[in-house]
This record gives sequence, C-alpha cells and structure tokens, in this order.
Amino acid sequence: MKTDMQLQKDVIEELKWQPRTRDAEIGVAAKDGVITLTGPVSSYVQGFEAARIAERVSGVHSVADELKVKLPSTSVRSDGDIAHSLVSAFKWHIDLPDDKITSKVQDGWVTLHGEVDWQYQRSDAENTARYLTGVKGVNNRIAVRQQTVAPEVVKAQITGALKRSATVDAERVNVESKPGGVVVLRGTVRSWTERADAERAAWATPGVATVEDELAVRV
Repeated sequence: MKTDMQLQKDVIEELKWQPRTRDAEIGVAAKDGVITLTGPVSSYVQGFEAARIAERVSGVHSVADELKVKLPSTSVRSDGDIAHSLVSAFKWHIDLPDDKITSKVQDGWVTLHGEVDWQYQRSDAENTARYLTGVKGVNNRIAVRQQTVAPEVVKAQITGALKRSATVDAERVNVESKPGGVVVLRGTVRSWTERADAERAAWATPGVATVEDELAVRV
C-alpha cells in the first residue's frame, strides 16, 4: 500500500506528464486512497481529463473533483453561440440521433435531454458537448430507452461478456439484473480501468437502461 505522500506525488507527476494537464495549476491532496483535486483549469475538458488521469494512478480508490473552470478571454462565448454549435455538432455526428436530443445552455453550462437507444450514444452526446469552446460543464440527463428483455437473459449476457474480457476478473464481479432494465454491479476490481470496462460491458447489453456501479477499487 502506498502512503498518502507517495500517492500524492504519483498523481502530481502523472498530471505533469500528460500533455493536457501539464501546464495546469492543480492542487492534489491524498488521504486513505482518496484524491482531491483543487484549483483552476482553463477548460472543462482539462478538468475532466485531470480527474480521469488521477483515477488511473495505481493506489487511487476515489477522486473528489473540486476543480473550477476559469476560461481565458479567448474561449469565452455566449450561450447562444454554444447552443448553435451544439446543434451543428450533433447533426454532423454519424451515430447521434440529433432529432431525439435537446440542449439548454446557461452561463456556459450545457444540459442535455432526450432519449436514445444505447448508452454509447448518450456518452457520445456528452463528449461532443464537452469539447466545444466556451463550455464550462455538462449535465447529461439523456435517458437510454428501455427494451423488453428478461432480467435473467440480461444477467447471462453480461456475465458472458465479463468472462470473455481480457481486462476484467469476472469472478470478482457480481451482476444483479432487475426488472425495468436496471443492472447493479457489485464486488471489487483492481483498477479504475477495470471498473470502467465492467460498466461498459453492462451497458453494451440489449435491455439495459440503467447501470448502478457499486464496484470498489481495491489494489
């Protein structure tokens, strides 16, 4: 087990090593495997990436993101400009049903609404908004359309996908499938990457509308 001091040092070094975050003035605190990030970032993407980078460091169990987006003057845009850019970006995205997604922009914060068939479409919509100039944050309220698939079939398909995975130890992940397309993942994983892979396997399964990820990262 790493000490808090070593974990803090590793996260700082990783942030300095990555091109997107090496110039940011990010404060890092570590306590019992929990990393807290503070300070200003120049874009929403930079803050989002900083949290993902910290998660990937060995020994990190959780990340508290307290970063504040402080846009440089060259990146400030009106809510109207951002809204028009969103509409255009969604139309040009080949996998997004732009007629099923609506957005609201207030003070640089984007809120997405609508319903899509798959989680990857929901994620793509959020990623598209995240990378637009002037965006300070994204609230993703897009729902995944519920498909009628028996819970036992959903569980069997997710379990099979986990067993085929090269990165997930399926023996340590418990899958519970409930009516209404709700899936609960419990157990322990060795890293945030493994946790994300397990969640992606669940979301890729037909009939899944909600994934409750209760997996704990334990080195």
